[in-house]
Amino acid sequence: MTQKTILNDTHRALGAKMVDFGGWDMPIHYGSQIDEHHLVRGDAGMFDVSHMTVVDLRGAKVRDFLRHLVANSVDKLKTPGKALYTCMLNEQGGVIDDLIVYYRAEDFFRLVVNAATREKDLAWINRQAKAFDVTVTERPDFGMIAVQGPNAREKVLGLLREEDRAAIARLGKFAAGEAKTADGIDVFVARTGYTGEDGFEIVVPEADTVAFWNALLAAGVKPAGLGARDTLRLEAGMNLYGQDMDDTVSPYEAALAWTVALDDQPGGKPRDFIGRGALEAQKASGVPRQMIGLVMDEKGVLRHGQKVLTDNGEGEILSGTFSPTLGKAIAFARVPAGTAGNVRVDIRGREVPVRIVKFPFVREGKPQEGI
Repeated sequence: MTQKTILNDTHRALGAKMVDFGGWDMPIHYGSQIDEHHLVRGDAGMFDVSHMTVVDLRGAKVRDFLRHLVANSVDKLKTPGKALYTCMLNEQGGVIDDLIVYYRAEDFFRLVVNAATREKDLAWINRQAKAFDVTVTERPDFGMIAVQGPNAREKVLGLLREEDRAAIARLGKFAAGEAKTADGIDVFVARTGYTGEDGFEIVVPEADTVAFWNALLAAGVKPAGLGARDTLRLEAGMNLYGQDMDDTVSPYEAALAWTVALDDQPGGKPRDFIGRGALEAQKASGVPRQMIGLVMDEKGVLRHGQKVLTDNGEGEILSGTFSPTLGKAIAFARVPAGTAGNVRVDIRGREVPVRIVKFPFVREGKPQEGI
């Protein structure tokens, strides 16, 4: 059965076109995906991300548990409120999910995991938590709204009670804090996002989510759907789970080597995280595949599943779209490791030349140099 967020009726009242997204009935756009994309790049837009799964972890050994569970090092989180992007791996080094870890207290961490992977994530986390006596609590009693864009922070700060504004305004990137709105709603405000723009992702009690959404609407923040969220995140060089990586792909094959910390535990022993052995072997022998960024200067759209031809062998398009900011097609592709040389994409039997570029394709609303 298709699931609905608490904002479902609100989206429909705003004229949203609804689609199935990983078993959730979600807005793809509210009239124009392109307009919503430009809105976020130029001003501020808001997304319903209440389908994401919030998981609270509690226990005396919760940090030890996370040292074992994820590939990045939670020991980078030294101050309550700090956050970390990481991958949770299987023993073969494949990505079970990518997620954000929030450090709340030494016996309390919060995870936000993907909606489409909720069941397998919870089963995996619960199974691994038993040895550490960590309590795993899913929080369906929360909604979540992402407010993104160059004016997003200012819009959100204007809705908070005066005594909380300064602390939330001081939050660095990948940090979070608690606050109340002027209307008395408790919010958990994280300076994170999935668009390449500044802004906040705000966890709200489910019962207050509609009221908070309407307050943002009244403050001039317009809604944006999943269509714009996808073009924004691809321009920003951000992976989509299930399309750009999955449990058969390692972080090294998904351009996520920066999220792997082959660090030592306190005391000098190598940190024994799940998948470490497979990653060390891959690093030693060389990764067979690599993820690259592509731009097509000819007219047309790059789409998932298209064949990519290189001087070094064949690969395929992972995420591909028309970039509203650049006015041309962009894509991630996975191809054999090594020098790709001349790269073409097979579009309906025609080999169309494409250029390899570094991603993100767009940074702070502007095309990267050379794109």
